[in-house]
Amino acid sequence: MCLILLAWQAHPDYPLVVAANRDEFFSRRTAAADFWDDAPFVLAGRDLEAGGTWLGVTRTGRFAALTNFRDPARNRAGAPSRGELVSRFLTGMQAGTAYLEEIESSSSRYNGFNLIFGNLDGLWCFSNCGEGERRLVPGIYGLSNHLLDTPWPKVARGKSALSEALRALPDEAPLFALLRDDRMAPDEALPRTGVSLDWERLLSAAFVRSPEYGTRSATVLLADRSSRVRFIEQTYLIDATPGERREFALDVSAPAIR
Repeated sequence: MCLILLAWQAHPDYPLVVAANRDEFFSRRTAAADFWDDAPFVLAGRDLEAGGTWLGVTRTGRFAALTNFRDPARNRAGAPSRGELVSRFLTGMQAGTAYLEEIESSSSRYNGFNLIFGNLDGLWCFSNCGEGERRLVPGIYGLSNHLLDTPWPKVARGKSALSEALRALPDEAPLFALLRDDRMAPDEALPRTGVSLDWERLLSAAFVRSPEYGTRSATVLLADRSSRVRFIEQTYLIDATPGERREFALDVSAPAIR
């Protein structure tokens, strides 16, 4: 993902609300969200190049999502795919603390990442770019390609829009509307992450448009207090027009993650 907006225990009826955009090259082969043939309890899209995923949920209520940390100078060729950090949690059975220990011990193998994971009993965020682990307290969070809640323009706008969109639940339309925001930030508000100014401008929008690279899909996840989950994925075509929309409903249990 390149933008994850998340409301954790911030709504009386929906303890977890996620609105997220995945930006990627259109040439990278991708499978739309579905239950996996080799792990039928996992619901997620799939990167067909490396086999991992960027965001998913399971029938037992496990959730994980990931963003890359944008710093080209630190990227190493041949590093393992960061998407396996999401799929490994979704397909595993480790408690949260055990998974933290696992990824802490191996995090240096990967290029920069931020991982949010857990279930309806607890969520963690882990970054291998200096912030380490953090258990989330109730609130509204934004994560792009830096650390959690770094106030990039699209993160700040997105968090504010998410706060408003919570009032409309269970209507998911305002969540998809905020993910469709294609306004670029002014140059003076752009971060400097080591890419060109043209790329900084392009990537400053929540919804990214370009002929080769852009927002490939938007995902909304709504988990209510009865452990019912709605998972909706809207894909986008190369010209930024809507493609296929998929919606799933799950009844999940939420065993404690310690």
